[in-house]
Amino acid sequence: MPTILPDAALDALLAQDVPYGDLTTESLAIAGRPARMLFAARGAMVLAGTEEAARLVEKAGGHILRVEPSGAAAEAGAVFLEAAGTAGSLHRAWKVAQTLVEYASGIATRARRIVEAAPGVTVACTRKNFPGSKDLSVKAVQAGGAVMHRLGLSETLLVFPEHRAFLTGAPSEWIAALRRKAPEKKIVVEVGSVEEAVAFARAGADVIQLEKLPPAAARAVIEATQGLAPPPVVAPAGGVTEANAAAYAAAGCRLLVTSAPFFGQPADVKVTLLPA
Repeated sequence: MPTILPDAALDALLAQDVPYGDLTTESLAIAGRPARMLFAARGAMVLAGTEEAARLVEKAGGHILRVEPSGAAAEAGAVFLEAAGTAGSLHRAWKVAQTLVEYASGIATRARRIVEAAPGVTVACTRKNFPGSKDLSVKAVQAGGAVMHRLGLSETLLVFPEHRAFLTGAPSEWIAALRRKAPEKKIVVEVGSVEEAVAFARAGADVIQLEKLPPAAARAVIEATQGLAPPPVVAPAGGVTEANAAAYAAAGCRLLVTSAPFFGQPADVKVTLLPA
């Protein structure tokens, strides 16, 4: 994968961590000594953000000897990035690059686990990433084998109950109005019950998003709407994890919407810095 963060963003990350130089390294008078730096996985993980980490090293003055790409699986103990340079340049990039890879790889690893738990099912991640981290979060989701459900408000028609509170008229009327205004878009409606799901499917919604409904409810919606032409896509959302993804797949769901990859422990990366 290419780098998703531009040089200006990477420069800003370095500036946040090293605004006025590295006081310790410079005070010890070791900044000019030749050095090597190794990044290794402490546990099995799916890598993400390695290209950005490598570019951070280069921006700090180091040289990349090798780097494994985002999306690659790394076993415990595997070295996936190796760099050379002065001790000053490598110390400058060390912590920012390490932290970036750890957070991104945590997202990618959790996404991959959900994907592997439900073979043949599309796993789509929501836009509930930490504000300001969208670009890297999207890359991490894709590295894990998932796709993005919705990048922002500008690209999809997703009608929440919070929208419907302001609507009058039958659902079939405003669904038809949406289709006239944006005929190339699918109309997604989020619901909180089987009854709502069936009603909005009959009113013409293309996708029924089930908010925190269990697999049994998803199966009931699929069975109740399979005779429609065409039947809607039934997409569980809210609470979908690697623990229940297989159950939703067994219920007949072919699209799972989740925020779970964004929340959890970062991956654990060991960094070794030593004289060259």
